[in-house]
Amino acid sequence: MSVNLTETPSVDDAPIDLSARDKRWGERAIVAWLFATAALSVLVTIGIVLSLMGPAVEFFREISIFQFLQAGTWAPRQGEFDVINLFVGTLNVTMWAILIAIPGGLGAAVWLSEYASSRARNVIKPVLEVLEGVPTVAYGLFAYLFVTPILHDVWPTFLPGKLGEPPGIFSAGAAGLVMGIMLIPTIASISEDAMRAVPQGLREAAYGLGSTRMQVSVKVVVPSALSGIIAAFVLGVSRGIGETMLVLIAAGATPNLTLLPNESVQTMTAFIARTATGDISQGSIDYNVIFAVGALLFVITLVMNLISTALVRRFRESYE
Repeated sequence: MSVNLTETPSVDDAPIDLSARDKRWGERAIVAWLFATAALSVLVTIGIVLSLMGPAVEFFREISIFQFLQAGTWAPRQGEFDVINLFVGTLNVTMWAILIAIPGGLGAAVWLSEYASSRARNVIKPVLEVLEGVPTVAYGLFAYLFVTPILHDVWPTFLPGKLGEPPGIFSAGAAGLVMGIMLIPTIASISEDAMRAVPQGLREAAYGLGSTRMQVSVKVVVPSALSGIIAAFVLGVSRGIGETMLVLIAAGATPNLTLLPNESVQTMTAFIARTATGDISQGSIDYNVIFAVGALLFVITLVMNLISTALVRRFRESYE
């Protein structure tokens, strides 16, 4: 019995064509969806810029940008548009917040990454993430109803002179203190993720050289995760600058040109929120100034993110 070796193979034995034209429609749909989600952020940013641009341009046709960016008096109803008062108020609250949030967040991240047991980490990190999702209006009420009375009682005990005067109903210190607590989960969670991404081999090499756990944490893990830690810091500061409800409730509405924590201030976001809900006519200068302040806030946030990107690239570590 002979076998025909030249017999044509059956259809079932034909090779599978894996060329690009035979990609499944499901893969194409996923790629298209991913592209759409990436493009959406760009479109939203463009939309924000366009919505701010029109009224802001109308405002700067009446008020010069040099007058807008000078220190003096902020009283839009009286024709005083010196926005530096609002900028300093924003800086005041954010400065006190980051003095609490950065050490607290970084310390929590180091403990979670290097010291905590798996059981403790599995309990505490979800709690931090839950705190990160608490509405900011709740933090504002906490600052106004709980923190401010305590600061009013204990403040003169520790600080002398004008700085030792007890804060009133509203103060930058109370808002900054609670904002710092609010930012700790954000900074801690992102920083801890960056530290956990450091290869275990670096830790083991340091331990093999006789390093203590503290030395490994401070001199090996933190420098190796510095790009992620910087990103966490900048994200926290950006969130603090853009916070609205907390400062609207706890910091007050007095545009004082001061960095003292025991005085009432008004931030840029608080001014926008308070004025936008008022009874103002569209197209008036009182209406357009809201968008001018919003445009300045957008520029500040953009500059901070550009600085963050540059720093992350500068300190990025590659493990291959």
